[in-house]
Amino acid sequence: MRRRSTTPRRPARTCSTSRRARGRAASFLRAGDRSLYTAAHLGLRLLLGRYLDIDPAAVPLIRLECPTCDVLHGRPAVEGQPGHFSLSHSAGRGLLAFAAVPVGADVEAVRELKTVGEVVSALHAREAGERTATSPADRPRAFARPWAREEAHLKGLGTGLGRDPSLDHVGTGGSAASLPDWSISDVAVGTAHEAAVAVCSR
Repeated sequence: MRRRSTTPRRPARTCSTSRRARGRAASFLRAGDRSLYTAAHLGLRLLLGRYLDIDPAAVPLIRLECPTCDVLHGRPAVEGQPGHFSLSHSAGRGLLAFAAVPVGADVEAVRELKTVGEVVSALHAREAGERTATSPADRPRAFARPWAREEAHLKGLGTGLGRDPSLDHVGTGGSAASLPDWSISDVAVGTAHEAAVAVCSR
């Protein structure tokens, strides 16, 4: 997928999300979450339309087979096109990634300790130990950082959380630990969030 200017070919008002996306947006309880979901998906269509030189509203988005169960809920894709993309949004931040190879993107809000404690068991055992070794004030970020890295990796694989995130050690430190066939990089998105992009290196 060749890179082009991100200036829309048509005014944004000519682009709309799919009926499924509009239904999903309507399911969010908070107006801010509905707006963020809609903006992220509109942005995705606008950029894909620009890259592919077609009407953004006509971009034929599909789901590929999941590698773990062969059901069509794997990586999103554009029907008939070889490029890859990934989308994520969380608490006021959206992240889009585009590549010629499988790619996954994830952005996570840094949550308070109580919320983190409920899901920390999903981390790899080494990451859980690394988090425990940090100060209480740093523990929310020491969860959000590896979680964003691992979710990006799982989205790139196309499995999502259908694959146990505790199987992979991506680390809680300043740079991601290496994984076979994947390169994971952190993305700067402000102090209230952590984000990462995983790119297949095969």
